[in-house]
This record gives sequence, C-alpha cells and structure tokens, in this order.
Amino acid sequence: MARVLAVCISTRKGEKKRPVAAIECKLDHGIVGDAHAGSWHRQISLLANESVDKMRQRGLTLAAGDFAENILTEGLTLRTLPVGTRLRVGETELEITQIGKECHSDCEIKKQVGICVMPAEGVFAIVRREGTIQAGDEIEVLT
Repeated sequence: MARVLAVCISTRKGEKKRPVAAIECKLDHGIVGDAHAGSWHRQISLLANESVDKMRQRGLTLAAGDFAENILTEGLTLRTLPVGTRLRVGETELEITQIGKECHSDCEIKKQVGICVMPAEGVFAIVRREGTIQAGDEIEVLT
C-alpha cells in the first residue's frame, strides 16, 4: 500500500520545507500557506522516500522537506506515473502535471554530493478535489 510519510510547507520559495501535521489543498490554488501555491501547473510537489534513500546511501542525513517536497511518499514509484495520472491522497484528488524539473541553480545537496534526485524523480501536481492530507494517508492511483 502506498502512503504519505510526511507533508511539508514553506513560506518562501528556494528553501527547504518543514513538516506540518496536515496540509489543506484548495482547487486552482494548491496548499494553503505554501510558497508554491497558485494558479499554475506545479501547485504541489511529491517525492518518493525510496528516492531520498538513494541520497541517504551517499552518507547524507536527510529529513522530510529537505528537497522542498510537499508530500513525501512511500510504496509508489512516482517517476513512472505518466502526466495526467490522478491520485487519491487522503481526502484529496491530485493530477500529475509534470515529471521532474530543470534546476535553475545547483542546490546545496547537489553541491555536496554531485547529484540531486528531485529534478529527475520528483513529480508535480494540481488539486482536482479539495481536502486535507496528513502523514499516514493512503495513496491510490485512480487513472
């Protein structure tokens, strides 16, 4: 079973996100209180803990939100889901809109070890059904 390990937000772009108890997702907005919210295609970022584990194997101590991900998942290979895939996450429904991203500058992690997993393995989504997401919520692939 795929599930949410952590939910994270930040009030400014370009910084790590911090874990919170729950996130509130709104249509045409994203996560209430998150710097990346807005009417665009990258409202919410998701990263698999299995991807983070690849970086931990390089000797890094990493916590939820260190890659600026909003939702840290377990049990689902996110990077293999095609754009347009819908996910039920807790009360919400999200739609994958982008796989990976181009980094505009090297992050601290890439500077330390020469590689970062978020550009290749992170995914981005928009909110299709509003609701709350918290750690422990089940993730179901709908389409």
